[in-house]
Amino acid sequence: MPFNFNFTPGNGFDPNGSGGFGGPQSDGNGATPPPFTRRPKKERKPRKSVGNRFTRVLLNLLVTLAVGLVYFYVNLPALNFQSQEFYVFLFLLCAVYCGCAVLTSGFQGDGAKGYFHFVKKQCTIPFSLALAMIIVTAVGSLAGWVVIRAKSYSELLPIETGDFAQDVDEISYDQIPMLDADSAALLGNRKLGELADMVSQFEILSTYTQINYRGRPVRVTSLAYGDLIKWFTNRAEGLPAYIIIDMVTQDADVIRLPEGMKYTVAEHFGRNLNRHLRFQFPTMMFDAPVFEIDEEGVPYWVSARIVKTIGLFGGVDIHGAVLTNAITGESTYYEDVPTWVDRVYNSELVMQQYDYYGSYHSGFFNSIFGQRNVTQTTDGYNYIAIGDDVYMYTGVTSVTSDESIIGFLLCNQRTKETHFYSIAGATEYSARGSAQSKVQQMNYNATFPLLLNIAEQPTYFMALKGADGLVKMYAMVNVQQYQIVATGSTLAECEINYRTALADNKLIDNDQAEVVPSDQQEISGVLAEIRSAVMDGNSYYFLRLEGADTFYAVSAAKNPLAVILNVGDRVRVTYTAGSEGSILTAGSVTAEGKTAESVLPPAQTDVSEPEGAQTEQAPADVQSPAEVA
Repeated sequence: MPFNFNFTPGNGFDPNGSGGFGGPQSDGNGATPPPFTRRPKKERKPRKSVGNRFTRVLLNLLVTLAVGLVYFYVNLPALNFQSQEFYVFLFLLCAVYCGCAVLTSGFQGDGAKGYFHFVKKQCTIPFSLALAMIIVTAVGSLAGWVVIRAKSYSELLPIETGDFAQDVDEISYDQIPMLDADSAALLGNRKLGELADMVSQFEILSTYTQINYRGRPVRVTSLAYGDLIKWFTNRAEGLPAYIIIDMVTQDADVIRLPEGMKYTVAEHFGRNLNRHLRFQFPTMMFDAPVFEIDEEGVPYWVSARIVKTIGLFGGVDIHGAVLTNAITGESTYYEDVPTWVDRVYNSELVMQQYDYYGSYHSGFFNSIFGQRNVTQTTDGYNYIAIGDDVYMYTGVTSVTSDESIIGFLLCNQRTKETHFYSIAGATEYSARGSAQSKVQQMNYNATFPLLLNIAEQPTYFMALKGADGLVKMYAMVNVQQYQIVATGSTLAECEINYRTALADNKLIDNDQAEVVPSDQQEISGVLAEIRSAVMDGNSYYFLRLEGADTFYAVSAAKNPLAVILNVGDRVRVTYTAGSEGSILTAGSVTAEGKTAESVLPPAQTDVSEPEGAQTEQAPADVQSPAEVA
């Protein structure tokens, strides 16, 4: 059946109309239907005001006060005009008051413009306060704008030029920290897992702090409650212990306290450390609290006080610290922090302040255009103990280079005393790559380097960790010539190999290469007795000197000279310091008038070198010392 379409205007289709259909049309009887009209808006019911003007203002203030107290209790903003959180707090109070005023007055505005005019008229004080805060923050931020205050930013960190060999003494073995933060955390977790009465209720805070404790480098951290339920069941006694890890011996200990710690970052409500500090010092701004212990082992929290020194919000610096006893909660502010405290200035702040110096000491625009003498810190840092203080180390590199350093910084974390040492060399990550390539067949990972003075040579020291996260070997890399690499299974072995490599490269004299490591003792005398035995397929010679009862066990594979020793020879034996017993493991042995070359064929030289004791560029006739038991 065919369809006919009539496109004549007036017959129901208008090609120029919206959607193709026209307006009013006849219904066939000559009548025209009414035009389409919108549904009228539903009238809003008028909202009644609450009470009179006085009661409305009072109610608005009470609601604002309640909201402000809750916000302050939860977020703990410092009541300080240099704190950006303080302005957020004030803006919130103004907004809450204005919102309450709209509700209690019964006002029904016509869009945003209507509400704005109402707030402007009826909430003059909070509106004016918010406007004033906008002006203050804008002016304060402009006053601290780095473009116009570049010189002030570059002077935040006073820097002195130092002499590395004079300022940094050769560190003894009982001062070298051999664990990084990850390894320390692994040891701490394993130690806590051994204590059945604690592991079910507590866990360990991941924020380990490196300090000097009774002359030794250690990492310490507090326990924390396992969860909220365990907090409820244990909060009365507090946290019963803290963890201390010796970074030299790698021993982890849980130090139980006669009275538990009740003021920590793991607490809730009023005993939470941050809330405890805020109620005691409402106007102070604080850096993140750091856990430390004094020389008697009493746990404290060190909260550095933050100040802004440029404009209103710029130039972040530290001015003193608050020390809080973790057991009693007693807090004291010190401008001059006690000497037992090791961590006041955090490393990120020091590096940021140096970056300001490196970028802006020749002006802001030079940091963008030209970049003459523009420098920056490298990615990463480590710590070294010098005297009774802990120093932060980081490299300094040019902004146009990422493979070499032009020097490095040492910064006292208690006083911020900072020295720059101009020494060109490899970056820390380049040194790590050199160390890892030396033992690439073992797939060890190198920790971030520590800077040491070895024979007046700036040296990167690294621990080499296995897949289980534990330290397996050690490596030393020369900063200036990072192709000089030495490894060893012990610190003593690593240092001797490294000194040998330095001597081979004419960086030190041969007599410096023969220095007895600081963890070794030396004894000389005439041989009174020699015995031998085979253990685990290796030949050992047991040497006793005249007038002594102790035997020194010497491996023939590592000390071939022992094969031709005779009773009556005058010898010199090195062994581990502090060792006791009737049989001690010797590191090396020498004899007057005798050398190893007379008994060791050249072709077998490399066979006698112990696995893992590798030395870069060492000649074939140099024997690596034995691993000290």
